[in-house]
Amino acid sequence: MTKRTSEPDSKVDLNKALEKVNFDSLEVNLKELIGLLLNKIEALEKANKELMDENQRLRDDINRLKGEQGKPTIRPQTSSKDISSEAERKNLSREKTKKSKQKNHKVTINRTVRCPVDKNTLPSDAIFKGCRSVIVQDILILTDNIQFERETYYSSSLHKTFVGELPLGYEGQFGPRVKSYILSSYYESNMTESAIVKTLKTHGIMISKCTVSRILTDNKERYHQEKRDIVKEGLASFSPKQMDDTSARVGGKNQFSHILCNGLFTAYFTRPHKDRLTLLEILSMAPLTFKFNDAAYAFMERMKLPEKWINLLKERHLEGNLTQERIDALLKEIFPDPRKHKTNRKIIMEASAIAAYQALPHAINTLLSDNAPQFQEITEFLASCWIHEGRHYKKLTPCFTLHKIYVEKFLARFWQYYKALLKYKTSPSAASSKRLSKRFDTLFSTKTGYDELDKRISLTKSRKESLLLVLKYPELPLHNNASELGARAQARKRDISLHTINLKGTEAKDTLMTIVETAKKHGVNIYDYFYDRMTQKYEMPSLANLIKVTGLSGQSHNCVLPQAA
Repeated sequence: MTKRTSEPDSKVDLNKALEKVNFDSLEVNLKELIGLLLNKIEALEKANKELMDENQRLRDDINRLKGEQGKPTIRPQTSSKDISSEAERKNLSREKTKKSKQKNHKVTINRTVRCPVDKNTLPSDAIFKGCRSVIVQDILILTDNIQFERETYYSSSLHKTFVGELPLGYEGQFGPRVKSYILSSYYESNMTESAIVKTLKTHGIMISKCTVSRILTDNKERYHQEKRDIVKEGLASFSPKQMDDTSARVGGKNQFSHILCNGLFTAYFTRPHKDRLTLLEILSMAPLTFKFNDAAYAFMERMKLPEKWINLLKERHLEGNLTQERIDALLKEIFPDPRKHKTNRKIIMEASAIAAYQALPHAINTLLSDNAPQFQEITEFLASCWIHEGRHYKKLTPCFTLHKIYVEKFLARFWQYYKALLKYKTSPSAASSKRLSKRFDTLFSTKTGYDELDKRISLTKSRKESLLLVLKYPELPLHNNASELGARAQARKRDISLHTINLKGTEAKDTLMTIVETAKKHGVNIYDYFYDRMTQKYEMPSLANLIKVTGLSGQSHNCVLPQAA
């Protein structure tokens, strides 16, 4: 059951205004009174809609308890309320230019065929003027089934048989091209295992669904190491990091797929939880450790941990980094009853884990994410997404045309300011930073008279530090679309495959999706990459090396303006 909307704040103001009204002489501030009445109606309309929705949910629950069905959910043909801000962002962030549809320069010519003219049909005065080129794309799908004759020798003295080795990549009755096709089809093209089996059988490869499943999940140690290298170089790169999460299913149970990325890489981590400890474990690239220092105690104070527990921890003089086993024993000693002090336990673990992470040499100091609470305090700076912020305004549903106009006008000013930030990123300066900071205060101090809009404006103003971090670090993106796109790839994989069955399949999915999505960012043909790795030729550079090289080349473009507000 949802929490009902409390009595609108405008009730007291409306009553006071009505008390001042002299109805005999009609001495009244009509503008103020009408504004209060409109906001009162807006609040009542919102409360009425919430009550109607709650009433329908209760009716559905009663019907289900009776063995009947609730009201069916029918998706509308078109969305009645589009809260996406992508159209505004795209219109402001790039110039609209006509793109050429010609792609012949990208097509590889495999052979040239001359098309002659029947000279018997030509008139006597016809003169040869050369040839006109027309490129037609086609594909050959041929099997390359090989029968290997493995030389065999037997040594009677050693009682041992010697057999010729198969070429690398040809283990398991299927060659590296079939395996590469399976991996690229599943993780890049989002084909199901059944569809892959049907396609291969159509073209003469006799393979079972179980074999496809094994190729997708088994013997992925070398790829797991590649993922670790990708994450290591990605975190070390100068490009700002982003994080997001979306739902995942493992063995029929709900879990979370965490996305860590920037412009150079995208990495996936499926975990049962999405709390701070989970995020710290991902960023640490190692098992969690816990450190009790001044930073940890300061965090505990901000999280309202009672002073007596902080003093108790300080008296123990805990030095160095504690392992998970040691801190579990410590908390069990301090809080013997496992049913009590759950919040205090959580604060102590999170504070000490954050302190240990921030002391690591590879710890990042800036993170871009949405405003979810688990991202708070992990890094020194937390940047917010302007697209998410704009989405809140588009969620407002006023019932009066006047209030709709207020929202539209303010959104126009909102996106004008966003455009100014984009311009600042191209040529940052301390003077521009100061001017934009003052402009932010002016814009988000606006009072329109529509209460819901004014509250939203005030909330945006309270988040000034995270929204304007770009003034200090101009290389920061104004949105977290990179992590949103990474989450979308996971969502599509979830739609196609529903869930992974076990830990091995989950780790394989995370690793290979990391490799595929990172390869896309560097223009690497993923089929060729898988084939190169399966045959162990290693003619193609590793993705981690590409991240390192690209990251170093972009280092000179990063700048910090410490004078900025």
